[in-house]
Amino acid sequence: MTTHIFLFGPLRHDGLRAVVLGAAHVGQAAVLPGAALVDQSGYPALANSHDAQVDGVLVALDDATRARLDFYEGLFDYARDTVTVLCDGAAVQAQIYRAPDAPPEICAPWSFSRWCARHAEAAVLAAREVFALRAVYGPEALKVRYPMLLAHAASQLRAARDVQPATLRGNWNRDDVVSQQRMQPYAYFFGVQVDDLTFQRFDGRASGLIRRAGFVMSDAVTLLPYDPVLDLVLIIEQFRYGPYIRGDVNCWSLEPIAGRIDAGETPEEAALRETQEEARLVVRHDALLPVGAFYPSPGAISEYLYSYVALCDLSRDNEGVSGLAAEAEDIRSHVIPFAQLMALIVSGEVRNGPLIQSAYWLALNKARLGTG
Repeated sequence: MTTHIFLFGPLRHDGLRAVVLGAAHVGQAAVLPGAALVDQSGYPALANSHDAQVDGVLVALDDATRARLDFYEGLFDYARDTVTVLCDGAAVQAQIYRAPDAPPEICAPWSFSRWCARHAEAAVLAAREVFALRAVYGPEALKVRYPMLLAHAASQLRAARDVQPATLRGNWNRDDVVSQQRMQPYAYFFGVQVDDLTFQRFDGRASGLIRRAGFVMSDAVTLLPYDPVLDLVLIIEQFRYGPYIRGDVNCWSLEPIAGRIDAGETPEEAALRETQEEARLVVRHDALLPVGAFYPSPGAISEYLYSYVALCDLSRDNEGVSGLAAEAEDIRSHVIPFAQLMALIVSGEVRNGPLIQSAYWLALNKARLGTG
């Protein structure tokens, strides 16, 4: 039995559609009249619009292929609905997948061309990964995992495009590492990857087969706001699970503003967004000063950090508690003199690596920023 499905939005992309459906399905061009696509948190949502139409692709799917599509659209909590589309001028009854909630009355239009430019490559990689995991993990676990898969895919693309100097270290490349077997024994919000691999040794020989395991994360940013006139910094305090696992008595950490780089964002855009979310502070793009980009613990995790200091005006009015309720964030901001931050580092009260690094960078560069 075959079912007519009208695919719109990201699934108009040939590469993504082939991954989701399991093979290339060209389909036929079709339109949904009386509707428009609006942007709902980066994803397309159908809205009524009498003088508009939504472009899409009409495909006929068997039960097995439709089950793949059900799984993928279920990651976004989309459900099937029935509509009438126009294909070659003829009306065809077809099923679509749409968000359960109607979009807000005022929304920006969703652009397919903009989505292709910013999101398509990562979406294809993430779709391949989520379908590989589907054989092992259930839909509820993968629904939680998918946003991080998407962010990790964007991180992989960023890594492939990075300039990676090799003036002291050897001029190695990924062909110098051969994975014989790859497993993912854990996948929820984060993931664990295990590889049985060999790597090229310094003596020119291949190593023996070894097993390595790592925590699969995505790129992230940190930002330390600094007022060069008043010599003040803003740092945040929040509960952290890592110190809790380790056994710390006090599991609240003093840190810079920090957060994951979402797919489609640049590191700078993520830094500005996180500053508003965590500290309710608006920072200009041209006020960002790069501290460095680095792996905090390359032996165990894939996370890669872009750290910044941001020049801004600060006062006690910037203190308070904020954070995203949807992520159960409870974040307190402290505005303190820079000298106090350095004293907190010396005393051991600050135990966050990126904050220590940013503070020392600021100590080295304060003179050229307007203070001594």
